[in-house]
Amino acid sequence: MSLAPRAVLVHRTSEYEELLARHGTHGQAGFFLSSRGRSIEDVAERHRRARRALADAAAAVPLNWRQARVDRADLDRFLFGPEDVVVVVGADGLVANTAKYLSGQPVVGIDTEPGRNPGVLVRHRTKDTARLLAAAVTPRCACDELTMVEAVADNTERLRALNEIYLGRPGHQSARYRLSPADDTDASEAQASSGVLVGTGTGATGWLRSLWQERASGLQLPGPADPRLIWFVREAWPSPTTGTSLVEGTLGRSEQLRLVVESDRLVAFGDGIESDALELTWGQTVRLGIADTTLRLLL
Repeated sequence: MSLAPRAVLVHRTSEYEELLARHGTHGQAGFFLSSRGRSIEDVAERHRRARRALADAAAAVPLNWRQARVDRADLDRFLFGPEDVVVVVGADGLVANTAKYLSGQPVVGIDTEPGRNPGVLVRHRTKDTARLLAAAVTPRCACDELTMVEAVADNTERLRALNEIYLGRPGHQSARYRLSPADDTDASEAQASSGVLVGTGTGATGWLRSLWQERASGLQLPGPADPRLIWFVREAWPSPTTGTSLVEGTLGRSEQLRLVVESDRLVAFGDGIESDALELTWGQTVRLGIADTTLRLLL
């Protein structure tokens, strides 16, 4: 007997809840914000809208389905199952935060603040949740297959991301490493920089795009479903022992970027989640390329 589908509702702690945790009461939080020219009521109203959206999405789950909820802070400890349908209730970034922990489960993005969020990944309204859940378990689910990026260390540890993977020092100080295309170690270059960024077409609307614009790069940015990555070295420093000739490029389906660590400690983390990172040290090798898994985002 197969398990009934499980709807996993992903949400995040609101700014209002964070303020209450820090200041204790609504009044004290309001005083703190008013001293900085902000209103507690605006923050509280956004919190109420988010919680209403979460409650409405939960109410739309069919009665014969199982249901679970997980806060963004607990994603790295939550076990997703193959029968799950993941309902992300929040902003676009919450979909990216969730994607790295999935292995092909369909994702429904519910926008809690239409007009405030770009709606690139949270494409739907709460009222559509029931229809989307039914569509998600059909044999030919209509989904976008969004490319993801993956970093694999020589100790077999791996990390996936929907937008980008950053590799460098935890505090973004100067990182030392040797960089090369994975299939051409003779073309390697020792570098000192503030890190390497490798990302997807989804990530090309954010951090990657800012680097692309800043250096007036001639590279063509990939689209979200393109089987192609783009990478940049941030602030490479020329010296007698470090070079700046390998500072940007693209990676196709069978291509990888190879990095050998020449610092006491580097980290690789995805989509801005520094708390869930690969820890790398002297002599370790990490390869970055297209992940085998895609994010299946409902149309």
